Amino acid sequence: MKKYTKSIAAAVAALAIFVTTNANAQTSSEPTNPSRQKLGIGINAGIPTQDGSSFALGADLRYQVDLDRQLSIPITAGFTSIFNKDIGNIEVSNFNYIPAKAGLKYFFSTTGAGAYALAEAGAAFGTNKGAGTSFVYSPAIGYAWDNGLDLGVKYEGLAKDGMNNGYVGLRLAYGFKL
Repeated sequence: MKKYTKSIAAAVAALAIFVTTNANAQTSSEPTNPSRQKLGIGINAGIPTQDGSSFALGADLRYQVDLDRQLSIPITAGFTSIFNKDIGNIEVSNFNYIPAKAGLKYFFSTTGAGAYALAEAGAAFGTNKGAGTSFVYSPAIGYAWDNGLDLGVKYEGLAKDGMNNGYVGLRLAYGFKL
């Protein structure tokens, strides 16, 4: 599993480099459509799916390259904390991780705004001692307004060594055109 998550992280990094290079080439050759890249900042809050956890909270940055008006490639990184409940008098530490994901975002309208579906996958780097790296995946649906606001409902799952953890949550974000 360790080699698998490192391979996923390497693939996410390679995709990020490829998309950035390709997007820069496209925007320089297409001066009539310079707003093909966006940078968004978001906050995530949700309910964990595993017993013993109370809530999840995080923040992220998302770089998005529009391939056309309906299809985009998002690359997302951030920080998330799943807050655990104490067991009796025993204090249980929270599970913290840094997700690095890439995926596809499809808008159902040809305007490049409105309702969308999103699927991302990548690696989650645990910041707790001995946490290691997990496979992270995140399907979502949402709505993006023309003014940059974005509201989505998502599931973010983490898988490592046959164990699964995750949360169902909301992401509220604002995107800037680059």
